[in-house]
Amino acid sequence: MIPFANTWPYDIIMKDIYVAECPFCHSPNVLLPLRIHELESIHEGKKKLLVFPCCHNKVTVIDTDRDYLLTDQALRNR
Repeated sequence: MIPFANTWPYDIIMKDIYVAECPFCHSPNVLLPLRIHELESIHEGKKKLLVFPCCHNKVTVIDTDRDYLLTDQALRNR
């Protein structure tokens, strides 16, 4: 079972990937340094180090779906 605490929702707007809020510093509308083709390769099994541009905290994204990023650490309840 996938731990919900390790997921974070994202949106695709005009080929850019955003999160509504940074899970670390709570900055609103953060543009992620990810591309749509990278989401597909992550879903197929490739891991990706994601550095949030607002606060430079790092997580490893281990899976994706159409709505959520799954990371190797808990992002909720911080």
